[in-house]
Amino acid sequence: MDLFEYGAQKVAEASRPLADRMRPRNLKEFMGQKHVVEEGALIRHAIEQDRIFSMILWGPPGCGKTTLARIFAGETSCHFVHFSAVLSGIKEIRSVIEDAKNQQKLYHKRTVLFVDEIHRFNKAQQDAFLHHVESGLITLIGATTENPSFEVIPPLMSRCRVITLKALSSDDIAAIIESAIKDKERGLGNIDLNIDEDALSHLVRIADGDARAALNNLEVAASLVVSGSDPPPKGKTVQITLQDIEHALEKKALLYDKSGEEHYNLISAFHKSLRGSDPDAAVYWLGRMLSAGEDPFYIARRMVRFASEDVGNADPDALGVALSAMEAFRFLGPPEGELALAQAAVYLATSPKSNSIYSAYGNVKEAIKTSGALPVPFHIRNAPTGLMRELGYGKEYKYAHDYEDAYIPQDYLPEKLEGRTYYVPTDRGFEKTIKQRLDRWRSLKKREKSAKEGED
Repeated sequence: MDLFEYGAQKVAEASRPLADRMRPRNLKEFMGQKHVVEEGALIRHAIEQDRIFSMILWGPPGCGKTTLARIFAGETSCHFVHFSAVLSGIKEIRSVIEDAKNQQKLYHKRTVLFVDEIHRFNKAQQDAFLHHVESGLITLIGATTENPSFEVIPPLMSRCRVITLKALSSDDIAAIIESAIKDKERGLGNIDLNIDEDALSHLVRIADGDARAALNNLEVAASLVVSGSDPPPKGKTVQITLQDIEHALEKKALLYDKSGEEHYNLISAFHKSLRGSDPDAAVYWLGRMLSAGEDPFYIARRMVRFASEDVGNADPDALGVALSAMEAFRFLGPPEGELALAQAAVYLATSPKSNSIYSAYGNVKEAIKTSGALPVPFHIRNAPTGLMRELGYGKEYKYAHDYEDAYIPQDYLPEKLEGRTYYVPTDRGFEKTIKQRLDRWRSLKKREKSAKEGED
């Protein structure tokens, strides 16, 4: 490399975003996700033994999915291909497969294909990988923020291990920020920055477990602080304060202590006031959070969750009210949109309450965890082909609309779970009506079962 090329490389390196420059190069630099990267854990073992397997990395933004894939590439002997589901299609997939065949034939190398945002691939695109993943020509690593159970086709899912990653902890994010401030090679170490504790706490909180967001915000704040010192001071520490962070990000810090406890205290008080049916307290805590600079959409999201978790079918309109309030705020913005949030808070607080949906779904998840993927009963399977009908798919299914009140006793759960009850409505609000319906239907089903057992 000549002097010109070296200089160009340095300029290109400096122009890369801080989050990209500080991306961990190996497991030693990697922060968080100890359940998969610590000594003896699955990912570490796969890297150390150079035995990469097909997997789907599922986790929120900025938790390390792409970074882990790049570490696979750097620390194993495989041929690594980075593929974007947003920018690529079937043509590019075929090209990758041909390249993989050449790598295997000429260099005896395995090809590891990293597909970023794999949930954006349609069924046909995912099908194109299937045979080659099954044959071992390609080891697939997919990354997604969406639940792969819904976004990745079952045949591909069955050939991949799902690795669930978590949002990074506050301690992890703080360590990442401090490392970037000190790192002279790739970070901001040459500027001699120092950050106040409350400024660091604010950066950590608004990052919300996203390392990329934390580093991007730090870079913006540092850039403004340094450019504000004209010329930048030599041999003098540049201090980043909470006010600098607020100014740089145009996001006021909440009135909370350095640990961020007050932030959680306020949202807890708001949630419990809604649950306790106290509209006065609910509106008060809503106002406290908004005046402190809390993200209105964070509050709106909590109300949407509350509508399903604590109101549920006792008032089915509650979810629509919460979603409408969020959309109204998006349309109007502050301060007018804050009234929509207040309206939703009062509505939720004064609604009848039920956590039956929350309890039912929790019980269902536990049942799935315990019993695994039980087969769908044959009588409620779809039978679009003659062969499937011959195999018994859809046989003896009773079409509800052919019967009185569009109801006929019939089992819909897997055989192993027959008779289980997960949803138990209350006598409050609209759930009282639902309970009356279910009591009648369940009674009919019980009577039908007793009659059938008598015949046997």
